[in-house]
Amino acid sequence: MKPTRSDFRDLIRLAVPVVTVQVGLMIMGVVDTIMVGHVSAADLAAVALGNLYFMSTAIVAMGILFSLDPLVAQAVGAGDDTGIARGVQRGLLGAFGLGSIAAVVMFPAGSLLALAGQPEDVVPIASGYVRAALPGVYPFLAFVVFRQTLQAMGRLKPIVITVVLANVINLFLNWVLVFGHLGAPPMGAVGTGWASTLSRLFMAGALTLVAWPVLAPYLRARRPEVFHLKPALRMLRLGVPIGIQLSLEYWAFAATSLLMGLISTLALAGHQVAISMAALTFMVPLGIGQACGVLVGRAVGAEDSERARRAAAAGLWISTAFMTLTAVMFFTLPGLLAAIYTSDAAVLALAASLLPLAGVFQVADGLQVVASGALRGIGDTRAPMITNVLGFWLFGLPIGIWLAFPGGMGPHGLWWGLVAGLGAVAVLLYARVRIRFARDLGRIDIEDLPPAPAADASRTSGSPELEQGSSFPV
Repeated sequence: MKPTRSDFRDLIRLAVPVVTVQVGLMIMGVVDTIMVGHVSAADLAAVALGNLYFMSTAIVAMGILFSLDPLVAQAVGAGDDTGIARGVQRGLLGAFGLGSIAAVVMFPAGSLLALAGQPEDVVPIASGYVRAALPGVYPFLAFVVFRQTLQAMGRLKPIVITVVLANVINLFLNWVLVFGHLGAPPMGAVGTGWASTLSRLFMAGALTLVAWPVLAPYLRARRPEVFHLKPALRMLRLGVPIGIQLSLEYWAFAATSLLMGLISTLALAGHQVAISMAALTFMVPLGIGQACGVLVGRAVGAEDSERARRAAAAGLWISTAFMTLTAVMFFTLPGLLAAIYTSDAAVLALAASLLPLAGVFQVADGLQVVASGALRGIGDTRAPMITNVLGFWLFGLPIGIWLAFPGGMGPHGLWWGLVAGLGAVAVLLYARVRIRFARDLGRIDIEDLPPAPAADASRTSGSPELEQGSSFPV
């Protein structure tokens, strides 16, 4: 059975605000890049390295907290308010612990980047950027907890309001701190790091304030069972593969950036411009994938496997259509798009030559992220992790290294490695979706305690399970 109009409508209704949030978060990084791109190539490369180091660490913690996606979404589908409260409270405890570990790992950024052989003129600036961004890791992870919880509940207006305001504040802070306006010293890339920290602090506080009427019922009464060890370990067992999966994917791109630094500062700067544009368009299927995971999780919680299958299929169709359009844009307008980021002629020329390669991997990139979201909605987190190891690290990255260095293709060889890696991951994850969604789909239970009774029995009276082995509707 293929998705119905209602399935597409439900997904689009949820995906539009989720995508808006994702694009808004990405625009903050784009603003950072554009601002620093008009200072110097060294500062632009420093932001690329510094943000790479920050996110390479923070993304593991963020991924572990994404275990809230299936847990809260399935609790919403089952009408289990107690399950929602347990999830968000455990998430906040996890955010504090994971943030502390991430802060320790971030501190020696300069020494590690120097050991990695990055340009001598870039490492001190990148280190200063990471030190400035480090205090923002705690509010960043708290924001992730509230965002994932509110998304699963379908209460997205507070997140949209927060992200829009945060973009305004981030733009203003960059203008002041990067260029030295209103009496502040010009700090270049380091100023961008401080702008990021202050913006993340605002995001966590503003979202708590704006969404308090929604979050308060789940936060006011402390749930003592959130401190129980066994459920916490089960949540980690669900979340750690997500963190590893996201980090493996991110580190594959991070490794590509580091390899660009081994080629030259120009190669790293041109790569940063092109990958920033590709990452911006990627926010749309990323948001679709998160919305797809929410709808799949709700359907599983409501014991409606047929609806879960249709939601997954709808996400794959919509993502493929959008990324096909962006691929055409990258093929036809590379120079115009690259000029948004930089006025340096050499950086502009290299970035414009890389963007058509982004057009080659657009559809595969969208397909793999939506497939991951659908699998996350049913609690299947280990298979995507293994797929990322195989696709990126055992296939795509070795191909890119061989083409770039022995093959003499330089930056373009590394990007062809990204094409190969994303293509392999997309094929493997699509096959996993077809296999996994053909089986029975049941709710995840990590508690030692019996689940609370549903608040509304009608919310759990979905269509009966499809028979074992029924086909995935694509």
